[in-house]
Amino acid sequence: MRIALTVFASLGLLALTSCQSKEPAPASGQSALDVMEKVAVGANRCWIKSGDAAFKAYEMAPELNSFSGKPRFLLVRRGSRDIRPVLVVQAEGRPAKLSAFGPMMGEPVAGRIATDVKRWAASDKGC
Repeated sequence: MRIALTVFASLGLLALTSCQSKEPAPASGQSALDVMEKVAVGANRCWIKSGDAAFKAYEMAPELNSFSGKPRFLLVRRGSRDIRPVLVVQAEGRPAKLSAFGPMMGEPVAGRIATDVKRWAASDKGC
């Protein structure tokens, strides 16, 4: 079942490649996993667990142990059977290059997402 969900999620990501992409920022010399751990913790704490109104309808699906070398996390609609992500934040390489894409990056909250991701990647723990 987990493999099927991963396959379906991957197919959903392929469909999102045509969505607007914003490059939050390269992180100084750190690995993609190191950077994504910080960003995922910040997103979970500040967007999901805080009850932030802009993210209340979503839940987070971390995929930091990626065999593709691109650790990431997804935001999906809370309680929905539709597993297509509305936001993907991922990093790759060393130094890590961050990217955020998906339908949410075409909405007014996109600027805030990019700003938050940059801040967390730079080790700022604030919301």
